[in-house]
Amino acid sequence: MELLFITLGGAIIGLIARYTLPYRHSHGAVLIPALGAGVAAAVWVILTWVGMKWDGGWIWWITLIVTAIVSVGVDLLLGGLRTRSDEQRLHRLTRTGVSATGA
Repeated sequence: MELLFITLGGAIIGLIARYTLPYRHSHGAVLIPALGAGVAAAVWVILTWVGMKWDGGWIWWITLIVTAIVSVGVDLLLGGLRTRSDEQRLHRLTRTGVSATGA
């Protein structure tokens, strides 16, 4: 049951990252929340395999903090890369005389 709660917490952290960071227009609406849920579940399972108890406070804090760091980092990295790539492609298309709409 705790794995379900921590996965939901990871999805919520991903949603918060998605809607508070600047690059939300450059990737899908579910990418960062799904990443948050997956990272939270994976970190939780790894920490339980290491021997941390699910009813201890540290496992919750570590999992949520790692999830937040990964969600924010991936959102910023992916958004920046996608924005630069889109700008380069637009520059290439306009420089060669082809319109951006493909017509």
